[in-house]
Amino acid sequence: MPYLDNTMIIRRRLVRKVVQRFFEGCLVETIDRIPLEMSPREKGPERRCCIYKERAVTRYKLMPILGLGVDEETDELTPLSVYAQKALDREKPSGKILTVVDEACTSCVKANYVVTNLCRGCVASPCIMNCPVNAIRFNKTGAAEIKSETCINCGKCKEACPYHSIVYMPIPCEEVCPVGAISKDERGIEQIDEEKCIFCGRCLNACPFGSVFEVSHLMDVLKAIQQKKKVVAMVAPALLAQYDCHPGQVFEAIKKIGFSEVIEVAKGAEITVAKETEELKERLHKGAPFMTTSCCPAYVELSRKKLTEIAPFVSETRSPMHYTAELARRESPDAVLVFIGPCVAKRKEGIDDEFVDFVLSFEELDTIFEGLNISVKDFEATGLQNFSRYARGFARSGGVIAAVKNEDLQMDIQTLAINGLNKKSIGLLKAFAKGKGSAQFVEVMACEGGCIAGPVRRVNPVKGAVNFEKAMEILST
Repeated sequence: MPYLDNTMIIRRRLVRKVVQRFFEGCLVETIDRIPLEMSPREKGPERRCCIYKERAVTRYKLMPILGLGVDEETDELTPLSVYAQKALDREKPSGKILTVVDEACTSCVKANYVVTNLCRGCVASPCIMNCPVNAIRFNKTGAAEIKSETCINCGKCKEACPYHSIVYMPIPCEEVCPVGAISKDERGIEQIDEEKCIFCGRCLNACPFGSVFEVSHLMDVLKAIQQKKKVVAMVAPALLAQYDCHPGQVFEAIKKIGFSEVIEVAKGAEITVAKETEELKERLHKGAPFMTTSCCPAYVELSRKKLTEIAPFVSETRSPMHYTAELARRESPDAVLVFIGPCVAKRKEGIDDEFVDFVLSFEELDTIFEGLNISVKDFEATGLQNFSRYARGFARSGGVIAAVKNEDLQMDIQTLAINGLNKKSIGLLKAFAKGKGSAQFVEVMACEGGCIAGPVRRVNPVKGAVNFEKAMEILST
């Protein structure tokens, strides 16, 4: 697990229950009992709300696991079994990427500043005197109180208070979004604007109530396996960071699920490196001041939607996933191609890619293992293809720069690795677009640490980095 977080534990439990019922052949018949199993009557007083609210939350959290956006066609009077049957009958998955489970969303307060019980009701009243919109008053107990409907969140009251009794209360999902794509609707429920969203996935793990979900392709993949189709797993290099064992053992475990073949996306990374190196040389020879990478789909979305001034400098080379899928499609025209990785934005890229059929996350893969009682360490390690260390190194920040430098560039260049997208790094990219940068080749990763720190990974980035180094050593011997 990335962190000790109960929302992630609940999410995995729900996926596991769906997987178990699918393979037992009783998903439709028994899915309506899952909310009762998650919130039984004998659970006790530790429940946050009434049993019926808890069950309703569970019901709606199952919708995106079935591949349905909560706001798409849901009706609280329709049994889950009906939606499960729809998931099994559909020809292709929803094009939606993220959804908010409104029953789980607690409608965080509109005002980010709150007066605590440390307030002394002082005569000076600097909080009231410095509020530009008269949003603070004294209540009946003599303490200051902020009117949330008037507050503009300027923070001047917090700065003025001599007792530090006013605190900043963030709205977690909004706080972590680097592009302002998530905000409240008229009911106070968070909504994701996909016209702005770059699918970095930070809101997914930031919400303490687990109300943000990916709209999964799980049912589509499991159905293809059950139908005995040739289903090919294309695994991102970051898979090497997810387990503390030989990567060949993980590949064998994936085959045990029912995948016909497992391909490393490092195969496509070698093509990306060669093409990107040639593109960089060509652009610089033509007088371009710099070029940025294009393998991080969240960054590509940023360049298309918000940071449009950087778009002309983004490499036109496709991602390793694309080239891997192109090769796999050429070899097996009728196969079902499934990319497996740690990235929400890859789901968007996969939907848009002409060769990719479905996308699964590392978290989903690991939960499938759990649902089928598969332990990766129970398998004999198989030999893997011999890819360069640089191709597999795409998984971490700085990996693309290292790979391009390893090619025959025939020129000296300055490089820069932007390790994580935030306000500061976006500002830096804006400066580059205005001609104020010094590097000729800029690698951009949305996640700090690179893909091994993706939002739907299995382990936390520190452990993942250790696992990755071990795996790289094993594969280089």
